[in-house]
Amino acid sequence: MELLPPDAQLLQLIGGAFVSAAIYAAAKLGIADLLADGPRTTAFLAEMTGSDEHSLYRVLRSLASVGAFAEMDDRTFQNTPMTETLRSNAVRSTRDLAIWLGEPEHWKVYGDLLYSIKTGKPCWDNVHGEPVFPYLFNTNPELGEIFNRAMTSYSHQSIGPLLEAYDFSGAMTIADIAGGYGHLLAAVLAVNPQAKGVLFDLAAPLQGAPQMLDSYGVADRVNLVEGDFFEEVSVRADIYILKHIIHDWYDDNNQKILRNIRASMPDNAKVLIVEAVVPEGNDPHFSKIIDLEMLMAPGGVERTRSEFSQLLTDSGFRMTRIIPTMGAMSIVEAVKA
Repeated sequence: MELLPPDAQLLQLIGGAFVSAAIYAAAKLGIADLLADGPRTTAFLAEMTGSDEHSLYRVLRSLASVGAFAEMDDRTFQNTPMTETLRSNAVRSTRDLAIWLGEPEHWKVYGDLLYSIKTGKPCWDNVHGEPVFPYLFNTNPELGEIFNRAMTSYSHQSIGPLLEAYDFSGAMTIADIAGGYGHLLAAVLAVNPQAKGVLFDLAAPLQGAPQMLDSYGVADRVNLVEGDFFEEVSVRADIYILKHIIHDWYDDNNQKILRNIRASMPDNAKVLIVEAVVPEGNDPHFSKIIDLEMLMAPGGVERTRSEFSQLLTDSGFRMTRIIPTMGAMSIVEAVKA
């Protein structure tokens, strides 16, 4: 197949913003759920979602052109393997994440990328007048709830691969630091009955934890600890998990977090940082794209292997190994230096 000329290729990339907006709209309207039982006409989909039929058709046609949904005869659409993951009840559902990334208060931040490039500061603060996490958990808790659902959903992408890649059987106490609703911790405890758990986070996300822990049948083995990891991490455990935390911050803040963990952890304990590890060179990798989210929203960064090693060394740790998983995430293991 002959490649498009360079200008046409670049135009396709520029059009990615329209594709993202269309995926958000389809996720918000629940189109994939409506197609769960088979193909439907746009007339049916429009009626069920309270949409203008022709406008909805145009959106679905654009998505079908990139493999998200498939158009059949008579303005009829069906799911594809990609959009099966947009269903609410899919095992590795992407719906909540698609909604979070496209919500208007989040979407408008993307338009201010130049501010972050010019200043090195998160443009979320510039757009909304305060940092992302106070905004989500205090100013706009409705959006904060969408964020929490998205992070819980995103955990599905890493939980299975994490459990396959790492052996927790020797741990008696496993702590999930800033673990939100405790989705990852619950999954780890469910297959490690010898262990107890500690879920450490701010008050707001911990409110949703009991239901999650109950759903896995591990609530009686988990101690909920409210706290701020910038102040103190008063938790003793054999393994400390930090999933999608370190990339939210630059090194100065991460050193505070890691040193507070180090102050409480036993000498033989381990820290597991579950993050994407950015590969060197020009090869495509999701971490290189989501790194822009880190730049614009929390003011953090995705890291290479050498950057993780340096951060850990500067925080009083020694990186022992990086364990790839079958997903996009890796496990960066560290011990006290």
